[in-house]
Formats: sequence, C-alpha cells, structure tokens
Amino acid sequence: MRPALAAWLALSLLAGMGAEDTCRGPPATPGHSIPAPQLSPEERLSPHMPESLHCDACYAIAFQIEEQLRRAEGKVGRKVLSESDYVEVLERSCSQGWESYGVQELDGERRLAGPGLPRQEPMSVMVMGGPWPGRLSKMCHSYVGEQGEAQIYGAHRRGPAALRELLCHGEKGACTGSKAVGPAPPKALQNEL
Repeated sequence: MRPALAAWLALSLLAGMGAEDTCRGPPATPGHSIPAPQLSPEERLSPHMPESLHCDACYAIAFQIEEQLRRAEGKVGRKVLSESDYVEVLERSCSQGWESYGVQELDGERRLAGPGLPRQEPMSVMVMGGPWPGRLSKMCHSYVGEQGEAQIYGAHRRGPAALRELLCHGEKGACTGSKAVGPAPPKALQNEL
C-alpha cells in the first residue's frame, strides 16, 4: 500500500505544480504594435478634404457612383435610366453614409482607404468616422454640380474608366499632376462625328 500512497503523493505534487503554472496566466506571446496614423490639424479639423487625399477621394466617389448606377440599372434590366431616375441615384450616391472610408498610413504617407480603393494594408490601423464621411459627401455633391448629372451618367454608360477619367483625370481632375491611386485609366473612346 505504501508504493501506491507514494505514487499518489508524487502525482498530487506534480499536479499541484501544474495548477500553479496555469494560474499565472497564458504564456506570453510576442505582441505587435501598429500605430494609428498621426493626423495633422488640417486632417483632423478642417471641414474640407485635405489636398493630399483628393485623388483617393475622387476614386472612392467614382466607385460609389458607378456601383449605385449599376445597381439601379440592374433593377430595371440593364436598360438606360430615365433622367429623373439617374438624378435620384446620383443624389442618393452622394448622400450615403460613407462610413466605410477612413485614413490609413501606407509606406509613411496617409491615404484614404475603403471600397473601390486599392492599396489597403490589412495590418494597419484605419481612422474612420469623424470628418471623413462628410468630406466625401461634400466632394461628391461638388462633382455632380460641376459636371452635371447627364454628363456623369453618360460617362457611366461608357464604363468605369470613362467615369474615373471624367471625375478624376480631366482638366481640373483631382488626380491630374498628383499621385494617383493606380495608373491613369485609358482614355474613353468617343465616337467621331
């Protein structure tokens, strides 16, 4: 009986030591620290989109307009939308929430990130909300006012590249002479008269 008691006592002591180790918490794992982008006062407080983010914002707006118009055309069987329909869709596109957009720091520079924008880093912090949705909405309304609903819808009908060209790469485009999100889209083909 003594060998059994000795074995039980040895196991109890070993089990007790194991319990002590587990009470200390899980083993330490090496942590990774990813800092949030450090925003300038203009980026934090201005009601306007910072100049350095205009090109990214233009691509985001063109993407959202394209998506909204494509969905609306899909609901009517890919037919051409009436003027009142596409005007309504464009208004809805600009008035949407824009909450899925924010700013990330990529390769040492701040860039707008969200749907329709390439170059998003999965292992970075994105600052969302705050002034970004309002800035995007304001820019979208500005583009629609400057270009006109009919011209924007016509560019959409020629394809996403034509819409980006109209809004972002035209004479006064946000991506003209600056760092573009990607390569400039090919010029849209136009019918010669």
